[in-house]
Amino acid sequence: MDWSHYRFRSEWELPAPPAAVYVVLEHAEDYPHWWPQVREVTRIDDRSGLIRVRSLLPYGMTFTAREVRRDPACGVLEIALSGDMEGWARWTLTAHGTGTRARYDQEVDVRKPLLRRLAVPGRPLFRANHALMMRAGRRGLTACLQAV
Repeated sequence: MDWSHYRFRSEWELPAPPAAVYVVLEHAEDYPHWWPQVREVTRIDDRSGLIRVRSLLPYGMTFTAREVRRDPACGVLEIALSGDMEGWARWTLTAHGTGTRARYDQEVDVRKPLLRRLAVPGRPLFRANHALMMRAGRRGLTACLQAV
């Protein structure tokens, strides 16, 4: 088993239709306004950007995100990640009652040397840190959608 390889899945129930959620999620440069752990997004070009994140644990991660798929009709946004982590992440939006079910899938290999050295003993903490980040993202996105 590669202890530096992670698969994550989160599902969020959101109080807005998929098209409205999609509009917010496709503007990654605005994530720092509603997602506290996304500290900075700097656009490189029309398909990629540099993202800096930090959650509860005292380490940050920086990576380049490059758009792989943007499909509003299917409610899919997917990016390739490179830098402190390598892999991909994808939002899939579906109608759910009067709102949206947003599924976030991510599969990455951590490349940051410190996190690789701490991979075995730190794995439960790293997974918990990610879960806290995702919970804060759901709360922030919910508040953002309700403010519109």
